[in-house]
This record gives sequence, C-alpha cells and structure tokens, in this order.
Amino acid sequence: MIEFLEKKHRRENFDCGKALLNNYLKTQAGQDINRKLSTCFVLADPQTNDIQGYYTLSNNSIPISSFPEHIQKKRPKSYTSIPTTLLGRLAMDKKHQGKGIGKILLIDALKRSYEISQKIGSFAVVVDPMDEESENFYKKYDFLTLPDSGKMFITIKTLKVLFG
Repeated sequence: MIEFLEKKHRRENFDCGKALLNNYLKTQAGQDINRKLSTCFVLADPQTNDIQGYYTLSNNSIPISSFPEHIQKKRPKSYTSIPTTLLGRLAMDKKHQGKGIGKILLIDALKRSYEISQKIGSFAVVVDPMDEESENFYKKYDFLTLPDSGKMFITIKTLKVLFG
C-alpha cells in the first residue's frame, strides 16, 4: 500500500543507485513535509517498513511561454503562468527495480494528482527528469517535453481519460 512517509518507515537502507534521490529521502523529505514544501508517498514492506520506492508531489506553476504554441493559444491572455502539480522525485530501491514498482508509483502519483485537480486548479503534472533513463521512463507514459526546459508534462485532460 502506498502511504504518506512517516517516522515508522525505514529510510536508512534505501538505495536507488542515485545519490541525490537517496539523500533526499534520508535527510530532507521529512523537513520538506514539515515545511509544507512537498508531500512524500512511499511503498514500504508491511512487515519491515523498508521503503521499496517513493515519490513527491507539490504545487507548481510553469510560465505559459514554456508550453507549446497550441497550448498557449487556448489559455487566457491574462495568465503569465499555468498552475501545475510537480512530481518532483520518483525512485525505486535497486532491490526492487525491474518489478513494475516504478509504474505502480507513477500511476498512484498521477491518480492523486488528478483527484487533487478536481479541488484546486492544475493544468498538468510536470516532471524534471534528471537523466536520459528518467526521460525515457516518462516518455513511455506519454509525457511530452516542454520545448525550452527539458521538463516534461502530461495534461490533467489526459489523466481524466484514465481516471475520470
């Protein structure tokens, strides 16, 4: 079951192979939650509470000029930025990679993002892939690249087809 990160969850052995993502979970995630900068969701072993994977969500906005022209044309001229949901981090422990956990975490994150968008404005879910491997992962799930930043997005309209 995917749940909010809590003190009971064992972070110390988590290793996804990327120091930045390991260190975030071990040293910063709890602080970000307390400061209301992001939420962190984990998939953990129910017996040991060892974390198998995690992701973070937070509010975000993207300058309208960053979106493709066809999207810009459909937005009111008064908007200089578009509200989005940021899927900031997504990682799986190396012991669990290749077992579909990344897909499970992503689907959970997108479903939560869709549900949140029904209560607060959010045009899309945005990710900022840290490398080519991450970029290829999101491309498999129909994320589109923002032309000038390398960030990727999937619209809430697309998610409505899946979860609405």
